[in-house]
Amino acid sequence: REGIAVTYVPDYCVDEVSDHVMALLLTWNRQIGFYDGVAKQGRWKGVSSPVPLVRLRGQTMGLVGMGRIGRAVAAKAQAFGLRVLGHDPYLPPEASIPPGVQLVDLPTLLAESDYVSIHTLLNQETRGLIGAEAFAQMKPSAFIVNCARGPIIDEADLCAALRDGQIAGAGLDVMEQVAPPADHPLFGLNNVVVTPHVAFLSQQAVHELEVRTAQATVDVLEGR
Repeated sequence: REGIAVTYVPDYCVDEVSDHVMALLLTWNRQIGFYDGVAKQGRWKGVSSPVPLVRLRGQTMGLVGMGRIGRAVAAKAQAFGLRVLGHDPYLPPEASIPPGVQLVDLPTLLAESDYVSIHTLLNQETRGLIGAEAFAQMKPSAFIVNCARGPIIDEADLCAALRDGQIAGAGLDVMEQVAPPADHPLFGLNNVVVTPHVAFLSQQAVHELEVRTAQATVDVLEGR
């Protein structure tokens, strides 16, 4: 409306974020954090993790959002032998669905998934989308991953669900507050894996973002 050209680069880190989702999932599934700690204490025998180890192949992963990153996660999850469910109310009717992905409603996805990964956009409809009602529908053994936007998950409800055993664990790269304080209640729980909003990060992704942003600026100035 103001005659100002706007460009954006929505897809520079699809590989990185989808890799990070799988990294958080595998960290939990194989209890890497726990076993790293006990190995460094010199405990090499007779150690059992607080969460029973289960075979990943054959379990179910639910993807809330089937855009670029959700689709990339679907392919990587299937490579590990996971059954993949998807839910996306914003998906255009003409959009193709990745082979092997079953689209379901959100309650079905939450009830059947061993792993739930968030990939929807953040707007007024999705803010707090995953809260007490959603956690009550999930398996007690379920693990939720959020590498999308922090406010999609209600953190107070997440804390309660983790403490009460409604779900087993969470892997978070984003939170409601961009840089939460060190005494945040989630940080005191041993069933939470947190990274400081680095899912997008790689040397290649940063370089691509800078180059494509500069090129977009040139394109605008040259009338393209």
